Amino acid sequence: METKSLKENTLLGIGNPLLDISANVEKNFLAKYGLQQNDAILADPEKHLGLYTELVDNYKTEYIAGGSVQNALRVCQWLLEKAKVTTFFGCVGEDNFSKILHDKAVTEGVNARYQYNEKEPTGTCAVLVTDHHRSLCANLGAANCFTIDHVRNPDNKKLVNSAQFYYISGFFLTVSPPTIMEIANVALSRDRPLIMNLSAAFISQLFKEPLMQVLPYVDVLFGNEQEAETFAQEQEFGTKDMKEIATKICNLPKQNEKRMRVVVLTQGIHPVILAHDGKIREFPVKALSNDQVVDTNGAGDAFAGGFLSQYIQGRSLEVAIKCGIWAARQIVQRSGCTFEGKATFYPSED
Repeated sequence: METKSLKENTLLGIGNPLLDISANVEKNFLAKYGLQQNDAILADPEKHLGLYTELVDNYKTEYIAGGSVQNALRVCQWLLEKAKVTTFFGCVGEDNFSKILHDKAVTEGVNARYQYNEKEPTGTCAVLVTDHHRSLCANLGAANCFTIDHVRNPDNKKLVNSAQFYYISGFFLTVSPPTIMEIANVALSRDRPLIMNLSAAFISQLFKEPLMQVLPYVDVLFGNEQEAETFAQEQEFGTKDMKEIATKICNLPKQNEKRMRVVVLTQGIHPVILAHDGKIREFPVKALSNDQVVDTNGAGDAFAGGFLSQYIQGRSLEVAIKCGIWAARQIVQRSGCTFEGKATFYPSED
């Protein structure tokens, strides 16, 4: 893949850096802590107090560099094969977990520019795998302490101003909406794409106001079927049809009228929906056999990373989506959002 023309810091991502603690568990473990398969929630200080300790003490756990945006950037870098095309901002603690995260990100080509918090530990996310499904329970820790000062730091501000694309997760709405709005206004003023992910159903419910504040600035929006359906309910769209939902999201108010909004909805093994320019397209997903699927953790992040690797090169939305599908397909065949060897996606593939 020809990426020599891509400059460093082409894509700037902001999100919650988390160390995933992944393990295969029984369904009654989920029930004990009020969790559901294929869900993503924030840990309740009381309800989930013993979850992490029990997970580490009683199960075979694996530590994997995580966090939605950082995962997407790692996958993007894997496909691009050129270091530091992506930059990542997020807050971590001054501990060994943050060192693991930093070393992993940098080794895989991401320019990790963390904000460090001396009082809170690096955030963690329990990844509970049952029958190939995953349930995520995130304890944000230091990730929750990110402040707008970090993007206003002179060195980081240069990176903000020089980036050509911006990617922010819906999860980050729980942390620093002012930071998101500052990035959104930079993207608007410089006519550069702002990409966002709905991230989880609860974002559309509990963080509706900041979500709808930033959405007019969003040029590309990702979501899965559960997130899209919840968003549609909260916005009173009056439909559960994914194509209609995608179209309605496209037609919501938009600040930069020179660029029509792109909405991409994934549906697991069902076709990916693309809504753009008043049209709907579907892209088939080749199903894997049960014995090929290890776990679905990181599939959405990998899809976003694959898409972004092509989108920032100016390739078509069709190629970007095909790359997203390819990347997600690779990741679900491994534990967590991990990969090895050379990425073998080529833009011309069918």
